Amino acid sequence: MKILIAADGSRFTKRMLAYLAAHDESFGSKEHRFTVLTVVGAIPARATAALTKKIVQEHYAEEAESTLKPIRAFFAKQGIQAEFTHRVGEAGDQIAELARKGGFDLLVMGSHGHGALARLVLGSVASRVLANCDVPVLIVR
Repeated sequence: MKILIAADGSRFTKRMLAYLAAHDESFGSKEHRFTVLTVVGAIPARATAALTKKIVQEHYAEEAESTLKPIRAFFAKQGIQAEFTHRVGEAGDQIAELARKGGFDLLVMGSHGHGALARLVLGSVASRVLANCDVPVLIVR
């Protein structure tokens, strides 16, 4: 199974990773192919106009690596092979697009939820992903 893991480095990402580790019977197969994605918010166009392309790209890579580094360590500790990537833009749209175009069988992500009904209402990123993605989604709260 080809599985996309959407991660933002929050405590909800940590919960989702703990869920994966605790459900080794479902996610521990060496036959699964994992891709871990983090999405970096775009620098406003007005700001990028004053920067070189190299500086902008380095910023995006550094931001992504700050999220992906501990997740790489987690996957290594669990003995799970994975590809790691990042995209730039709005998280919900980028996650849904990669899930669709990447031929994934499953998308796994955490959700922040919001407001007093956080246990009942999904966060804006999860809601956007569900609205724009036809790949099955496992949301860990």
